[in-house]
Formats: sequence, C-alpha cells, structure tokens
Amino acid sequence: MTASAPSGARRRRDPGRRERILAAAAELAARRGFHTVGMADIGAEAGIVGSGIYRHFDSKDAILIALLDGVMSRLQAGAGEILTSGADDRTALSALIRDHIRVAIQDRTVLAVYHREIHNLPEDERRRLRRAQRHYIEEWVHVLAPLRRDLADGELRLAVHAAVGAIQSTLFFRSGLAPERLAELLDEMAHACLGVTAPAALASEPAVT
Repeated sequence: MTASAPSGARRRRDPGRRERILAAAAELAARRGFHTVGMADIGAEAGIVGSGIYRHFDSKDAILIALLDGVMSRLQAGAGEILTSGADDRTALSALIRDHIRVAIQDRTVLAVYHREIHNLPEDERRRLRRAQRHYIEEWVHVLAPLRRDLADGELRLAVHAAVGAIQSTLFFRSGLAPERLAELLDEMAHACLGVTAPAALASEPAVT
C-alpha cells in the first residue's frame, strides 16, 4: 500500500491559495463591507471550502490584517527603493507620486478596503498601521521640504496629504477612464497639490504602463 503524503505536502499543492483568499476577501469587502462577510463567503469567492481558509488564517481579523499589511508594505517598499536610489529630490518626489498611483490603480480594491476598514482592526494593529502610515507621509515631507522652502512644517504636511488624497480619490468612484489616462491626470493633480513640477525626463513618460 502506498503511504499517504504528509499534510504539509498536501498544503503545498496550491501555493496560490493564500493569495486567492486575500483577493476574494478584498473584493467582497469592497462590495459589501468587511463586517458583513463571513469565512464561508470568502471561501466561496476564492473557490475553496470555508474551512480550508483556516489552514492559512486563524480568523477573519487575521485576513483583514494581512490585506492591510500587504498594501502598506508595498507602499513602504516602493518608497524605500526610491529614497535609496540616489535620485535628486525632485526626481524622488515624482517617483513617489508615480509609485503611489501604480498602487492606487493596480491594488485599488485592497487600498479602498484599507481606508474603509482600518478602524475595525484590533487597537494594537490599528495603531501599528497608523504609525507606518505616518512614517510613509513623513518620507514624502522630507523630500518635499527642500523643494518648497516657502512652506512651514504644517503646510508641507498639508500639501502631502492633499497630493495623496488626490491620488486616492480614484478609490471611491469609477471614473471610466483608461488606466493610462487616469494615471496621467492623477500625476498632474498630485504635482499641482505639492506645487512642484515633474522633471523633464519624467514629464514625457507615462505614469503607468
């Protein structure tokens, strides 16, 4: 008789299952609100039985935390690469804008869930993510400050929040625009909020390809 495969081997058959669960949860949460979604709903959307989710996540809260961690980590990773690239401040700022636009368009559903559902997290997780968010904003402020020496600290932060808000306005309505045109307009609006023009080398390049 052939020996059965160990349980660990069985779980490795579908390495994309965890990502399917997260994608399903994000889609349902964006449509219905996370509090109305059950584990069985997420399983059905992902094409697996609800009990199979517990191989990857202990609870629905754990799914929400993983979703929000993922999008925040992507933004932080992009900013980290830009700020260590050695680019001048104007080029770095434009790159931060374009990276955020890419996330807002490509991960639109998850980023929308972040804004709508972060208040539903356990307090310690909510505070941790809020700290990460504030640190991310401060990275923009640090790059903007030498370019806008006419602005006080509070005014710099207001400009950054306005730029990020302009980019993320696309999360809450469907514009019907093609991604390339949407990215182009968001790029223009974010630069306008900051009062900074894009470097000539980037101005002619598409913000999203």
